Amino acid sequence: MLEFLQHLINGLSYGSIYALIALGYTLVFGILGLINFAHGDIYMLGAFIGFYTAKHFHFGTESSFLGLLITLAVAMVGTAMVGFCMERLAYRPLRHAPRINVLITAVGVSLFLQFSGQLLFGADPKFFPEIYTPSWQPKLDGLGGELKVNALQGVVFIISIILMLALQWIVFKTRFGRAMRAVSFSHEVASLMGIPTNAVISITFMMGSALAGAAGVLVGLVYPKIDPLMGVMPGLKAFIAAVLGGIGNIPGAVVGSLILGLSEEFLVGYWSSSYRDALAFGLLILVLLIKPTGLFGSKSVEKL
Repeated sequence: MLEFLQHLINGLSYGSIYALIALGYTLVFGILGLINFAHGDIYMLGAFIGFYTAKHFHFGTESSFLGLLITLAVAMVGTAMVGFCMERLAYRPLRHAPRINVLITAVGVSLFLQFSGQLLFGADPKFFPEIYTPSWQPKLDGLGGELKVNALQGVVFIISIILMLALQWIVFKTRFGRAMRAVSFSHEVASLMGIPTNAVISITFMMGSALAGAAGVLVGLVYPKIDPLMGVMPGLKAFIAAVLGGIGNIPGAVVGSLILGLSEEFLVGYWSSSYRDALAFGLLILVLLIKPTGLFGSKSVEKL
């Protein structure tokens, strides 16, 4: 039982990280119908921005929750700016181009960020500083043993939930959220109603990129080894999680990510770690065969 609870905690921690990245895919797809395959590399940039911010302010010398919040904020702002430039320079000129052109551009932007990262940061892995180490380490006695919970995983999970709830509030409870939903319904109609569609799309890219940047910092806290190619596999898995939940659906992206995180953790814990990456792609194939719209997705009808 204690082993099961330990795997459950680990799986929720993994899943919350996937969710922050998957929400970026969902936001962009919902408003543009675009799969931004460079999104995983934004997550990588967030980790490196956090790394150099912590080094600059010497946050790793002693545990500081304020230092964690500052690092998180700088990484989110930095990646939001990268997201803005990406949308403005790479995707906006192709907004009315065939989808294959946009898809190829997304792959090109991803490769550009990966190899630019190797040039700027070096190809060798770096180790994220210990910005914050909780002084409390919860333990659960009983059930035939003692369960030691990594408090840092709990911090990561709580921060992730707060960010997800903030996004949910923005999208469904604010005026800007109504504008986002209007633009996702129809760019032309939203523009006729006086909504600045270009600004809404740019800010949506910035929001998704900021969440990916936050995920990069949070991963650096728990799994401190970072490198310029670290965004490739988590980016693909987050995309799969978004498809699993129903891409374009915010609650679906969160649920799909948690399912994927828990599934991977239980597979590693009770079977073999060799199949960890294969599981995600197997789930993708299964979803596309059985329910292509995902768990929370809905069918759309297009008039020809």
